[in-house]
Amino acid sequence: MAIHLIIDGYNLLGVLGHVGTTDDGERFRDSLLRDLSVYRQRKGHPITVVFDAWREKTGTEHREFLAGVEVVYTKGGEKADQVIQRLARQYGRDCAVVSSDLEIVSTARSHGAFVMKSQEFQVKLQGARKGRTQPAGPKLRSASLMLKQEEEPLPKRPDKKGNPRKLPKAIRNRNRRLKGF
Repeated sequence: MAIHLIIDGYNLLGVLGHVGTTDDGERFRDSLLRDLSVYRQRKGHPITVVFDAWREKTGTEHREFLAGVEVVYTKGGEKADQVIQRLARQYGRDCAVVSSDLEIVSTARSHGAFVMKSQEFQVKLQGARKGRTQPAGPKLRSASLMLKQEEEPLPKRPDKKGNPRKLPKAIRNRNRRLKGF
């Protein structure tokens, strides 16, 4: 069964360097949705992208499908973070959440969802855009190791046994799951 991807739209646009330019916001969203459509066709994962629309006067949540990607615009007074957290609770272990927001990340992890930072997913998205199935192995491995160390530093144990050149089991398992995307 394919893992459902839930993406924090503006968070990913920020990593891509497209947030802050209000004149071209719609053009950048459309470009992102086209890239996600190509990614979905290559990988087969159902994708939901959530964008903030909480400043709008609409009282309902707006959903639409564009090129196979579900796009959710939040209702008035609701932020994308709340919708993503709700979806993470709903799907649980059957989803992966793409966001760098710590509140979203902690909620998703507590409900068993796999979490990817937006920077990690950007690498995967660029690989799909260029037609590769995966980016180069060593770059991905070092990037995921750096991100893992930023999240929670590993304790140093002088009495640790085993191969010192081998990555810790938690990081190896995370890299294995990351290869599925």
